[in-house]
Amino acid sequence: MIYKVRLEDLAVSSEEELAVVRDQVKESRLFNEDLAPAGPKRRTWGTWNLAALWVGLAICITTYTLASGLMAAGMNWWEALFTIGLGNLIVLVPLILNGHAGTRYGIPFPIFVRASFGTRGANIAALARALVACGWFGIQTWLGGLAVNAILIVLWPGWASVPAHEFIAFGVFWIVQMVVIVRGMESVRIFETWSAPLLLVVSLALLAWGLAAGGGIGHVFAASVKLQQGHAPFWLLFGPGLMANIGYWATLSLNIPDFTRFARSQRTQVWGQAIGLPLSMILFSFIGIAVTAATVVIYGHAVWNPVTLLTQIKMGPVLLILVMIVILIAQAAVNLGANVVAPSNDFSNVAPRRISFRTGSIITGIIGVVSFPWLLYQSAGAYIFTWLGGYGSLLGAIGGIMIADYWLVRHQRLELADLYKPDGNYRYNNGFNGIAIVALLVAVVPVIPGFIAAATTPGGVVAHPGIWDRLYTFGWLFTFIVSILVYWGLTVLTKSRAPVSVRSTDLADTAE
Repeated sequence: MIYKVRLEDLAVSSEEELAVVRDQVKESRLFNEDLAPAGPKRRTWGTWNLAALWVGLAICITTYTLASGLMAAGMNWWEALFTIGLGNLIVLVPLILNGHAGTRYGIPFPIFVRASFGTRGANIAALARALVACGWFGIQTWLGGLAVNAILIVLWPGWASVPAHEFIAFGVFWIVQMVVIVRGMESVRIFETWSAPLLLVVSLALLAWGLAAGGGIGHVFAASVKLQQGHAPFWLLFGPGLMANIGYWATLSLNIPDFTRFARSQRTQVWGQAIGLPLSMILFSFIGIAVTAATVVIYGHAVWNPVTLLTQIKMGPVLLILVMIVILIAQAAVNLGANVVAPSNDFSNVAPRRISFRTGSIITGIIGVVSFPWLLYQSAGAYIFTWLGGYGSLLGAIGGIMIADYWLVRHQRLELADLYKPDGNYRYNNGFNGIAIVALLVAVVPVIPGFIAAATTPGGVVAHPGIWDRLYTFGWLFTFIVSILVYWGLTVLTKSRAPVSVRSTDLADTAE
């Protein structure tokens, strides 16, 4: 089936033209079918599909507790929502900018990053993205496995006495996700599209229950004051809270081309993301605040975890099982979109002739298991989030380099075939772009002292932060801006931009 595609948005606007490009590179060691450019026939993602992707990514347990966590630190409910909304509007910028290349050239993230880092240097960026995804895949799968375990206990109470029952449930959930992902990106599109409305309906039903049982919206939000356990002033919490919310999707801001490569137009990818991301994050965070505040009224204390709450709500076993299945769908949706697609492509990029998308998915799943996610989850606390903050700084620098190269240096023009050639325009020096490496180091090195201090401090919070600690607090924003300036500046000063052969199709309007 051929969907209505805006051909002027595509660098390769026909299957015949795509065949010419493929003929040039099909024997290259840097090419395989999964990493190949997506032509018009594969542009099956509309605005709703991309919006639904973000609905599926946003509606999960961690988003539910995000605003409540800010309130526990000392923010009130509207300050927490403002911080979340602003953070997601900021991260929307690199998402749309990097998504542009995916739509225009039909290429996934590891192929796109070859333009800025080089054909070999791209593996630095790709594996940095992949490894953090594998760790989170394991943790999210463990959480999903706990939900499977809860369902089985409801169905058969004796299940709780079965040896290693939690690990068996974990394995079941792992297998279900693997079945979906190895079927390819089209199965991911279908899963995300159909799960989004279901997740929205159940989320709104939970909100309605909270407001009704809590005595109305006014009563509930009056009780939300009790969620403010800390007493730190807003502006002291705002910076770290904002960076945490930006870092929440810093990973996707790199590999968003993995999805936008299938978009039907630039308008599709821009509006799909602009509608799906901020609204979903704000709405579900609002639901998390309202329902958690309602539990203060209903039970006399805050119930932060939605899974725990659902087991306390009086409902029949059938309804409880249905709701727990929705939680499973939510966990699978965020896991497939955020933690499996990216590393599958990234591992494939390491050795395209040997590792397919399917093989990369299996590698991701195996690493997710051997990372012992049950131990990571038990000791998550500040260390995991400190580690992710450090990774956010690294990924911010990579994203800045990609944007500087594509928008400021190349003006959205790439030579598509050369991205798949070992000796093409993007070979640089033995496959590495030295300027990208320098920009990465200059941006990241200054935040390392703050990261080490946070990682070695119990709780992750330095009592008397110095300049390096404060710099690390704004790590993503710092590395993102510095990497753009350094990469662009060095490229202009050295005039080392790789030559680009511009074809007529590359001169189409790229401003949309």
